[in-house]
Order: sequence, then C-alpha cells, then structure tokens
Amino acid sequence: MSGQHDKTSVAAISILASGGMAAAKFVVGIAIGSLALVSEALHSSIDLVATIITWAVVRVSDKPADDEHHYGHGKLESISALGVTALLYVLAGGILVQSYSHLREGTPPPTISAVPFVVLVIDIAVNLWRARALHRAARETRSEALAADALHFASDVMGSCAVIAGLGLAAFGFWWGDAAAAAAVAVMIALLGLRMASSTVQTLVDRAPEGAQEKATTAIRSVPGVIDVERLRVRMVGATTFIDSIVKVPRTYPIDRVEEIKRNAQAAVTKAFGDADLTFTAVPVARDNETVRDRIMVIARNSGLAIHHVTVYDLGAKLIVGIDLEVDAEMPLEAAHDVANTLERNIQEEFGADVEVDVHIEPLEPELPFGMDAAPDRVQTIAAALAEYAAGGEIHDIHNVRVRNTDAGEIVNFHCRAMPSMSVIKVHEQVDAIERRLRRAFPSVKRVISHAEPPRA
Repeated sequence: MSGQHDKTSVAAISILASGGMAAAKFVVGIAIGSLALVSEALHSSIDLVATIITWAVVRVSDKPADDEHHYGHGKLESISALGVTALLYVLAGGILVQSYSHLREGTPPPTISAVPFVVLVIDIAVNLWRARALHRAARETRSEALAADALHFASDVMGSCAVIAGLGLAAFGFWWGDAAAAAAVAVMIALLGLRMASSTVQTLVDRAPEGAQEKATTAIRSVPGVIDVERLRVRMVGATTFIDSIVKVPRTYPIDRVEEIKRNAQAAVTKAFGDADLTFTAVPVARDNETVRDRIMVIARNSGLAIHHVTVYDLGAKLIVGIDLEVDAEMPLEAAHDVANTLERNIQEEFGADVEVDVHIEPLEPELPFGMDAAPDRVQTIAAALAEYAAGGEIHDIHNVRVRNTDAGEIVNFHCRAMPSMSVIKVHEQVDAIERRLRRAFPSVKRVISHAEPPRA
C-alpha cells in the first residue's frame, strides 16, 4: 500500500502545480499577445488533464485481480497514457496551424516585459522538480502513467526554454521569433507524443520487455530440480511481470517435490523482477541417469500401485525383474492377478517384450493397525535373544528394543551398532541373519525392524 500512497500523493501535488502554472502562463500570454506563451500554457493545460487522469488511474491500477479482471487493472495506466498522447497530437496540430497563420500574416510581436520571463523561470523550476519526483516515483512503483507524466514535465522545461528564446528574439526586433517559438513547442509536443505512443502501444500489444525472457529463464533454471525450460512467455500488466512457463522436471519426483520446485521458481522470479506472477507448468521427463529401478517405480506410481523390493538382473540377452506388489488383503486372487499382469505388461512395454517379470503378490499392511506395548518381561526375553544371536559377530550393542502386540502378531524394533567402515550390504546380511533366527525362535513375531548405526563418537 505504500507504493500506492506514494503514486497518488505525487500525482495530487502535481495537479496543483500544473493548474497554477498553466493559469499563470495563459494570463500573461494573453496580456502580452504571445502565441508561444499561450501555446505553452495550453501544453501545460494538457499536462493538467493528463495529471488528473493519472491521479484517478493510479488509484485503480493497483487494485488486485478480481472475477472480471484476472490480470489486475494495470493496463488502465497504458490506456490513459494513450489517451493523453492523442490530446498532445491534437494540441500540436492546432499550435502549428496557428503559428503558420501568424508567420503568413506577419502578426505583430508581443509586448516584452520582465513578467513573462519571471513566470517562465518559475515554471522551469517547478517542472524540473515535478519531473524528478515523478520519475523517481515511476521507477520505484514501475508505473507507466507516472513515467508518462514525468516525460511531460521534462518536455515542458524544453518548451519554456523555447518560449524564452522566442520572446528574446522578439525583444531584439525579430517579429517572427514568437511564432517560431510556438512552432518549436508544437514540434516538441509531437516528438513527445511519438515517444509515448511507441512505449504505450508496445505494452498494450504485450511486447515482452527487453531482456525479460532471458532473465526469467535464467532465474527458473537456477532452481534445483529444474532440468530445462521448454517454453517461456513474458508480458507486463501495469507494474506486474506475468510469466508463463513450461518447465521440464524429473518424472521420478513425487508431487510434493514438484510443488516445492514451483514455489522456489516463484521466489526466484520475484527476486529477479520484484512484482512477478509465475504460471508454472511442470512436464515430467526421463533423465539420462535414470536406473531401471527408477523407471519401474515410475510405472508403478503412475498406476497407483504399491511395490517394494525391486530386484533387477541383467543376463546379457535378457533383463530379469522381480517385484513385491502389495494389494488389498481382502482382494480376490483373480483380481490381484489381473493387477499383477497389467503391471508386467506395462514393464514389458517400457523395456521390451523379452524382459522377464515376476510379481510376488502380498497383502497390503493396514495403515493404522491396532497394537499395544508388550509386557516388560517379554521385551527382556526378546532383547536377551537378540544379544545372544549377535554375540561374536560384527553387529553389537543391541539396544532400544521395543516389542508391540498387534492383530497380525508381534512387531519387534531394535537398534544396533556396526563398524563405520562396513558396507551397507554386509551390515544388512548380518542383521538379516539375526532377524531370521529371532523369527524362528519366536513364531509369534510377525516382523522385525532394525536400525544399524555407527558407534558413538
């Protein structure tokens, strides 16, 4: 809201300054009979109208998007700038016609005194202050309407200088000096209108700002997880940079990871542009470093299937794949077999018909099975057995043993330690041997979950 307050405050002050200076130049111009001064007064009057329009527009342009204006109200500034440009061309044409008439008819020069020069010097000082204040506010708020206003007042300074030169020529006896100065003011107004029209039309036709596409692409590519930017489009609506992007991400990433990439991409373009609105369309693609296991997991996830213990063997001429597939425990075997066959066909479509796929069907563990802690003496018995099975091996310090009774049987959890240099496969083999001995000794144990860790530092 501070940016909005700055824009409206600067525009409101500019209205008072425009009105006062326009009235002063018009009165003095009529009094001394100076076409150049009257023309500059009319120019200032157009600036006054432009400033009033700007003041009204900036109060609306920063409103957020709504049901009817999905991209906000920022383009009202461009429309207002285009309208002011049209007024400038009408004024420039009128001044040129009148200047030509004065030159052709030899109109007497204006009455020269110190008053018009004092008014013009004050006008130059006021316009310099207004142009600087408006330019600063336009840069800070990225307001096209305020930028157009700043350009007006900068041109007023040149126009006032031209009028001073014309009155000076008239004072030295060159009768045509005032009409020539008026024509110079008209040319300046026309050039100003051309510059404004070019910038405004480019915004209205959604021309991408210079360098914005490369800047946005670089920002998005810098986000971890982004493989590449397939397509990107940029357009400005008021002070907001709207960016539409199609971005390649790894197909092995879960949805929440892709959402995190989107959030980081939005933060990246906001940092690059300030006020930015990013539309991020993620396209999942296969990476060059995807393993066979990664590709099989993608196939299963796309089918909404729960799989684990994926084993892959390459026999040279044939690929062997083994998978544990979890299905609803109450599902009939025929239906479960159809699910497994579909998974097998999908894998063969990915890797070729000669791939050998075996799917082991097992019941899906309930998400929240009922359970309760076992009695302390039972926990001690299990802990003693684990310590016995680990004795003499490289797995040691069995601790944090927990035993829970569930509807499916006992669940045992424990922690153990191994040397830091041991490989994962070796640790797994030795821990697995302990788990098998425990299940053989205690048939009621349904599952054993171990956590191996290095010794304490």
